[in-house]
Amino acid sequence: MSATGLPLTLYVHMPWCVRKCPYCDFNSHQLKSAAPSADYIDALIRDFESELDPLGGRPIDAIFFGGGTPSLFAPEAFARLLEAFAARSPVAADVEVTLEANPGTIERGRFAGYRDAGINRVSLGAQSFAPHALARLGRIHSPEDTLRAVEELHASGLANFNLDLMYALPEQGLEEALEDVRRACALEPRHISHYQLTLEPGTVFHSRPPALPDEEVAFRMQSECQALLADSGFEQYEVSAYARADARCRHNLNYWRFGDYAGIGAGAHGKITASLPHGVERTEKARQPRAYFEQVGGIERGGGIGRGGGIGRGGGIEQSGGATAHPPRIGERRPVPAGDLPFEFMLNVLRLNEGFAVADFESRTGLRASAVESRLQSALERGLLEFAPPRWRPSELGRRFLNDLQAGFLP
Repeated sequence: MSATGLPLTLYVHMPWCVRKCPYCDFNSHQLKSAAPSADYIDALIRDFESELDPLGGRPIDAIFFGGGTPSLFAPEAFARLLEAFAARSPVAADVEVTLEANPGTIERGRFAGYRDAGINRVSLGAQSFAPHALARLGRIHSPEDTLRAVEELHASGLANFNLDLMYALPEQGLEEALEDVRRACALEPRHISHYQLTLEPGTVFHSRPPALPDEEVAFRMQSECQALLADSGFEQYEVSAYARADARCRHNLNYWRFGDYAGIGAGAHGKITASLPHGVERTEKARQPRAYFEQVGGIERGGGIGRGGGIGRGGGIEQSGGATAHPPRIGERRPVPAGDLPFEFMLNVLRLNEGFAVADFESRTGLRASAVESRLQSALERGLLEFAPPRWRPSELGRRFLNDLQAGFLP
């Protein structure tokens, strides 16, 4: 199975936050100094170099800087990274470059610096516009910080931005959830992510659960907020994603369509299609920043990488004759067994309103349609799927009970 023709994106994880939120199960670590380690940029470049061989020279269609809080890093760090990526790999001329940002970490004029560095899309973690809700969520920003950040975005010409919103928050009522959507729409984003607060294992909220709205109230919040978003010109294209025309997130769409993505940085995951028995492998980097630094060949100690660690400021390892060699691949890699591929594929594509064609399943997994035909038919008979040739889509019932629909494809 060959990756030729499969779209490719790049995820870059920047794991530090000012403070860990009690609901967050992402790989994030509280910042213990005034700024993240500058050596981390060297480590990311080394990590990227180690991923180049299996990418097969395909152009990168989108780059996503996630976290943690990537906006803790200065614009110069992103300029250097983007230059390094483009020097080592083909990058699409219209590449989408997204930066996740916390409204509480944006200084005046900083978005203009990010724009000049090459960022052309921003995802702003507003979460809510109610001060008491933000306090319960452990957020470090206020509604006014979000308004100032959006003003900065518009002033810098970064009109292509997303606002993250959460609903079914502790002690939240329906009208408060709707007001969050109204205020978000008034700020004229191109994209809104609207997702329900869930209590994930390993989080503070999971061990000490707050009082949340019951399932019926949460479903009413979802339904009425969806209607309000539609009336405001935002089309739902995924379970929690709503966009204006031509503003869907290309990087996330590639996830959900089971495309390929390289993952670099502490705790980053990737999915690469290559010449393996079943064609697909998952990659994972060390979660703890110190372990990650050691994994890429340097130690976080005010120096390390770039000072005898084999990586200079330009990155790269020189062979005799001046040719650049790619370092050995970093992190853990595991082939995805053929029996797991139907579930992994459906876990992603069934989140999309557009669904999928069987030809997509065959080209992205290397399996024949017969591997899922009986399960598709079963979901159709249960009313969880609809079929409008050539595409299979979740029905309204299937979207509401998505976990049940996806579980039908477990090995």
